[in-house]
Amino acid sequence: MGTEFLKIKECEEAIDIIQKLFDENLKPQSEEIDVGEAYGRILYGDVYSRMDFPPFDKALKDGFAVLSKDSFGASEESPNTLDVIDFLEAGATTDKKVEEGKCIEISTGAAMPEGADAVLMVEYAEKMDDKVNLLTTVTPSQDVARKGSDIEEGNLILKKGDFLNPGKIGVLLSQGFETIEVYKKPSVGIVSSGNEITLQGEELEYGKIYDVNGGMIKNDAISCGADAKFLGVMRDDYDEVKQKITDSLKDVDILFCSGGTSAGLGDVLKHVLDELGEVHIHGISVQPGKPTIVGVIDEKIVIGLPGNPVSALMIFNAFVAEPLTKLAGIEKDFELETVKGKITKRIHSQVGRMQYQLVKVDGDKIQPIFKDSGAIFSLSTADGYVKIPKLVELVDEGEDVEVYLFN
Repeated sequence: MGTEFLKIKECEEAIDIIQKLFDENLKPQSEEIDVGEAYGRILYGDVYSRMDFPPFDKALKDGFAVLSKDSFGASEESPNTLDVIDFLEAGATTDKKVEEGKCIEISTGAAMPEGADAVLMVEYAEKMDDKVNLLTTVTPSQDVARKGSDIEEGNLILKKGDFLNPGKIGVLLSQGFETIEVYKKPSVGIVSSGNEITLQGEELEYGKIYDVNGGMIKNDAISCGADAKFLGVMRDDYDEVKQKITDSLKDVDILFCSGGTSAGLGDVLKHVLDELGEVHIHGISVQPGKPTIVGVIDEKIVIGLPGNPVSALMIFNAFVAEPLTKLAGIEKDFELETVKGKITKRIHSQVGRMQYQLVKVDGDKIQPIFKDSGAIFSLSTADGYVKIPKLVELVDEGEDVEVYLFN
């Protein structure tokens, strides 16, 4: 019996529908987390400095805190001699004041004592008990970091949407932040379906295959900023599929079901979605990946991906990665994630459907990968894909093409 696709969509229409469903049903949310756990997260709002940094004038070098005018004219042949009245380590303070003819020995990072306006490096000094010979001249503010010279209180220091890398986390820590508001990761679940699916660690019976899509789509979702988890396998049984989807949607906002999307033996996903919610897409005019289903149940999105790994990965990257990434607060222009080059072999395409052709990028040479959508090894060698419009039957060797890189 042939496949019946009731709501088949063109590619651009499908992209728009999926983005609209994300916008209407899933709003970006925030959460407060410890700054120490914030690496890799996305900042939810602008952050302003709480104080000047450094919060005091500090020494940038080991040496002597001096009045710069006391060093004028000093040289190795004719040094200026000062009294050393104290020693300051980083974190220490003193009630002594630097006056004419006096100085304080100081370590890097220590607060400048009152009266001093420069640091003379230890390399240009000769200390003798409680005196020191200055062997060179220093200028006002030399080797001194002035209060607020790095960050002034009340200034914008981080922007909404910033990726919190070690440097940005360091800025937050310098300002005393213990917690920070970040985008909450979209909650994503992945279920593999099919009577032939066997999980790793189980005995592989004849006619069965190990699950690929569960772990693959989970990690692709993680790369988009999601909190993704594999929720197991469901068989091609209506009641089991219905129960699995119902239970899974209690814990996640987006559910990917891999397999069971073609109309035919074992196809129950569409009927379950029709009963529990609404099907918005049943088939996309694309090769590979035509039997893709997108539905909504109680404001949660359910996406049925093809069972073949190449098809599943292609559909995820071409149709889902961008809206999922936006929901995670990540600003990324997917249209810029491309490279151009010349195709190294002729590609024949089926007229009437957009074709996504896996390719490997080698400099400006774009090598098509001609394997069926169930060929796993092709995924490990592919860098991305080329879009071939539905009215194009042939892309000849040497033609210029644009490669959409995998997320």
